[in-house]
Amino acid sequence: MTGTQGTARIVTRRTIVAAAGAAGLGAALVACGNDTSGTAGKPDTADQKPGDVAAGDVLAKTTDIPEGGGKIFDDQGVVVTQPEAGQFKAFSSKCTHQGCAVTTVTNGVINCPCHGSQFSVADGSVKQGPATQALPAASIKVTGDSITLA
Repeated sequence: MTGTQGTARIVTRRTIVAAAGAAGLGAALVACGNDTSGTAGKPDTADQKPGDVAAGDVLAKTTDIPEGGGKIFDDQGVVVTQPEAGQFKAFSSKCTHQGCAVTTVTNGVINCPCHGSQFSVADGSVKQGPATQALPAASIKVTGDSITLA
């Protein structure tokens, strides 16, 4: 063989499917990976957009958080709960099973839609798996009727 004929490569459907699968797996692993930078749950003020809440800014009013329930703040990565009247807690809104965002707080439970894990509004402990670790606590401060990120 002469010229470029000897170096031509045949790309099979199997090669294309394998490459696409590897790319998809890589994207999934990045999406579900753990943040090891030590900044998980902390706002990055360099990327802050108008309307975002930074540490010290009011996140919510105490009346926004239902007793026995809670409210999820997606942009800040936290869920704030009120297990008992006047008692406010905050946790990461990232499920400890595979990193999905929790989406609802009902009947005293923080719910993850991905695999059905449930966490206590009182202490973030696992109420139902497959998660085996509690939601990490987040820092908030309650002053008067205002809840701020600490």
